[in-house]
Amino acid sequence: DEYYQAQSLDPSRLGALRDRIQALLEATHLDRELGLGASPDLAQRLSGADNYLCELKEAQIRDGLHILGQCPQGQPLRDLMLSIGRMPGGNRLGLTQALAADYQLDFDPVLEDWGQPFTLPVTTQQLLQGKGEAELLRAFQACRHGGDVVAVLETQAQRLLAAGEQRPWLGPQTATSLAWLTQTLMPLLLQTAQEMTNLLRGLAGEYIVSGASGAPTRGRPEVLPTGRNFYGVDIRAIPTETAWDMGRRAAEALIERYCQEHGDYPKTLALSIWGTSTLRTGGDDLAQVLALLGVQPRWDGPSRRLVDFEVLPVAALGRPRVDVTVRISGFFRDSFPNLIQLLHQAVTAVAQLDEAVEDNPLAHQARQEQAFWQQQGLEPDLALERSSQRIFGSKPGAYGAGLQGLIEAQNWQDDQDLAQAYLNWSCYAYDSQGVGHSQPEAFAQRLKNLDIVLQNQDNREHDLLDSDDYYQFQGGLTVAVRALTGQNPVVYFGDHAIPSRPKIKRLEEEIAKVYRSRVINPKWIAGVMRHGYKGAFEMAATVDYLFAYGATTQTVADYMYQGVAEAYLFDPAVQAFIQAKNPWALRDMAERLLEAHQRGLWREVDPKTLDQLRALAHQAEGVLENQSLS
Repeated sequence: DEYYQAQSLDPSRLGALRDRIQALLEATHLDRELGLGASPDLAQRLSGADNYLCELKEAQIRDGLHILGQCPQGQPLRDLMLSIGRMPGGNRLGLTQALAADYQLDFDPVLEDWGQPFTLPVTTQQLLQGKGEAELLRAFQACRHGGDVVAVLETQAQRLLAAGEQRPWLGPQTATSLAWLTQTLMPLLLQTAQEMTNLLRGLAGEYIVSGASGAPTRGRPEVLPTGRNFYGVDIRAIPTETAWDMGRRAAEALIERYCQEHGDYPKTLALSIWGTSTLRTGGDDLAQVLALLGVQPRWDGPSRRLVDFEVLPVAALGRPRVDVTVRISGFFRDSFPNLIQLLHQAVTAVAQLDEAVEDNPLAHQARQEQAFWQQQGLEPDLALERSSQRIFGSKPGAYGAGLQGLIEAQNWQDDQDLAQAYLNWSCYAYDSQGVGHSQPEAFAQRLKNLDIVLQNQDNREHDLLDSDDYYQFQGGLTVAVRALTGQNPVVYFGDHAIPSRPKIKRLEEEIAKVYRSRVINPKWIAGVMRHGYKGAFEMAATVDYLFAYGATTQTVADYMYQGVAEAYLFDPAVQAFIQAKNPWALRDMAERLLEAHQRGLWREVDPKTLDQLRALAHQAEGVLENQSLS
């Protein structure tokens, strides 16, 4: 901001400001995250850093933990209302969208690219001048791109929510959105106390009222109030038409990103599909797989249930098909046997098409494998079945991907150990009847030829470093490919939090964003510190998951380990909190960071840092021994 102001007000300061910005970019490693390298183009460096900082500033993270039966109050309640109220619904716009519409900005803060240049419309200036909104006008006049506009709109939205009845002028769209937030949403949130009431009713064997499931911040406010016995979806209607539209967009975004980076269309891809996300979204991931294959669902008119699918011609697709391998979770296997059958039928139909190799890599691979298996003595139908195997999962009755135990117990030596565990757990091929058969050779063959490993996330109510599932599934796939081929595949993260605008990022980009916006964010740290033992546990779990992603995908940079050490262990206040509330967490984090160095995941580290970590681990161990003796 100072640099841009100095360009017009005091050009003599530009040299000093440029040097300070350059030093900050290097000291914080933002130049590496942004891929700026040693680019001499200052405008490019400033624009890239400016846009990224706006994205981090507006990132949604958790502020503390939910306490059963307690609704947040004050600022946390307003934050929660805004996180839900950003998304449009029914006949209303999201709150920031409504503000943009009433201010006549010609900009949609939810759907449009935040990096685009912004010019304040004359009509907006005249409107705000007429309403006496001089401060707001100055804020908009200082905006250089969409991210700046979003920041102003978010600030204004917070002011409106905090103002109570003493609100300034409201346009019609904003008034409608605010009325919904205060008169409909807030009363639903304030019913959080029924979580405890209904828990006790359930334990007493009494009836609990049912309600919808899903992610409220993804346009599903009907999930509220919480504390109800939620129901899922009609599995015969998956993927829904809405999910198909989202999945088609996500497939297009993925192909576009890969083409931009590699100059060619992707041929093969592996994706994990989970039952929980399928329940929340109505089948976004499944729809994306069908779209990549070039298959379109067909629904019955009145019931909107899925009745068939249509294989689209390549000419209609405008691109080649993608050979997709799906790794299903145990919950998905148990809950959606009809979708396994649908996937199997779609893959088989595409595999039998008579199309050119460059248009249909799946059919080409299937023909080669079918001929091989027939030479081995299999009947043609069985050979076709085996050559078309694209749905894999854990052993019937088993769940997970097999890496959690190894990572937690430090019971592994190298990539081969992690890869073998993942392959052993995931090598069950599921047929048209939903029956799993151990096919380790077939699964390994799929992974040897992969171009892309993809993991989608359907909402921003959690992130990649909140759960061991992400590193087990995406990290397991990645390390298995690396062990089989000697190199990492292209690893993408699909951000589907806004269904109408899915984003595709490289995994290292998403890891960096989570690291900046949540992991070392003082706001998040202060939030979990309100929860004593459990707060310290959340920090330790975050370190574990960061380490596991580094071990499996090699996407965690040295400075991230250093940053975690400084934010959690070397900060005097945070260290004292963990020592007092959960010394086990202090010991475990220190030991995990030392393990990262020992395994070569954290290479460039000051020996003094390692000495500090060893001292902390020994100190925490001594505290625990004294506690056990007493």
